[in-house]
Amino acid sequence: MHILFWIILMSFLNGLTALAGIFLFRKRTEKFMIFLVSFSIGALIRGAIFHLVPESIALLSVPLSFTLAITGFLIFFLLENLLYWHHCHEAHCPHPFTKLILYGDAAHNFIDGLLIASSFMISIPFGAITSLLIMAHELPQEIGDFAVLIYGGFKRKKALFYNFLAQITSLLGGLVGYFFLNATNYSDFLLPIAAGGFLYIAINDLIPEVLKEKNLKKRLINLAAAILGLVILISAKLLTG
Repeated sequence: MHILFWIILMSFLNGLTALAGIFLFRKRTEKFMIFLVSFSIGALIRGAIFHLVPESIALLSVPLSFTLAITGFLIFFLLENLLYWHHCHEAHCPHPFTKLILYGDAAHNFIDGLLIASSFMISIPFGAITSLLIMAHELPQEIGDFAVLIYGGFKRKKALFYNFLAQITSLLGGLVGYFFLNATNYSDFLLPIAAGGFLYIAINDLIPEVLKEKNLKKRLINLAAAILGLVILISAKLLTG
């Protein structure tokens, strides 16, 4: 039972990384919002291409992984169009891509919870190290996700709440992994689908937002931010193995 305690604790602490953005966002930082959205583009692309897809290839075949990634891309395309059709007509409605990023992040974090559970089933020290590494690579992405939610029209408190809900699915994943460890086999198929979703959000929603900037200097700065997000998360992956 003490293993279950550690799984719950670490999964919950992983969920708390969603609160990181609140310490960086104040009214005076709103003018840098598009810079952080650009950073998030790099984070999403890195998460898809250098994290989720390689992990799925290690578990599934290459053709199946790419087929599921394309399927995920198309699912998010259809989902966004569905959200547009049912989009509210009030002023200041959040952009549909805010919901997409929450859905994708929730699936990703559920998988992280499964990984946390499976690592603790091996040993408590291994589980603790794995959990800390997961939180380390989640932190910068959660800051970027929070920025995207704010940019997309969420109020701060609402963005914080929903970002936390999407992140706390790691706790659900941890519980599922503990009680139904065989369920982790099904998560193998979620990895490439989530990757396709992340790529869709970055390519179809966020990059066009950044390209709306007409000032060449600012566009170059935004491009540098996207590359920075990509480099930081790739470096973190290399350092943590």
